[in-house]
Amino acid sequence: MAILLDGKKLSSQIETSLSKRVQALKQKTGRTPILATILVGDDPASATYVRMKGNACKRVGMESIRVEMPASTTTDELLAKIRELNANPDVHGILLQHPVPHHIDERVCFDEIALAKDVDGVTCLGFGRMAMGERAYGSATPQGIMHLLNHYKVPLSGKHAVVVGRSAILGKPMAMMLLNANCTVTICHSKTVNLADHVRQADIVVGAVGVPELIKKDWIKQGAVVVDAGFHPTPNGGVGDIELGGIEDIASFYTPVPGGVGPMTINTLIHQTVEAGEKEVNE
Repeated sequence: MAILLDGKKLSSQIETSLSKRVQALKQKTGRTPILATILVGDDPASATYVRMKGNACKRVGMESIRVEMPASTTTDELLAKIRELNANPDVHGILLQHPVPHHIDERVCFDEIALAKDVDGVTCLGFGRMAMGERAYGSATPQGIMHLLNHYKVPLSGKHAVVVGRSAILGKPMAMMLLNANCTVTICHSKTVNLADHVRQADIVVGAVGVPELIKKDWIKQGAVVVDAGFHPTPNGGVGDIELGGIEDIASFYTPVPGGVGPMTINTLIHQTVEAGEKEVNE
């Protein structure tokens, strides 16, 4: 029987530890770590995610600043707001909620975030440093996945990992993190020919492509580790990028949807904001 990688349970445990660290920081400095979240436009899903992140801040005793900007916001206006938050000494972390309206240059805006406040791991500089094994805040979802795998002592070194997806904030950093953990990594995507054949060779499968149940259960070899980073709402709750029905009879470890990767993403964002607050004190 497969071991369930319970992100909801682990994130709750980490929050207990983070609460103590936040309290210690308050007692030492009189200051509270602050996460600034920027929401551009009125996308309901994005608004929900920002609210969830604000609630997570409250649970550990942190503060959050919620910046809401209209859908008509220009790239220059958004850059100006990011610069303002970069210059605010009370702000330790900055989150620009993805996606922004199409007319905004999201990559330029991501890269305007100061490296020290890039707690969501979205800048090119942060990605490059992480890929080269230097200190940087990792992209929240893949970093959360690594925390989950390490907590459950999932063997990584020497394993063949297949990452299905190549986005700048999930697939690519996930592949680099697994490579740095001594996996042999294959990156697949929507244009990959014979995707099933690649997945069948994997000791570790990461679904990060954003297509509901694209990866079929019968592609996964016996004993593989199955990590599903997707979430697609359905009338019954939601599904991921991997067909998970009956996966417990195939996998050695697997993440449920929901309750696996999702809670770890928000948890990592909060964790890295607390680290940024601590780092400021120690420097």
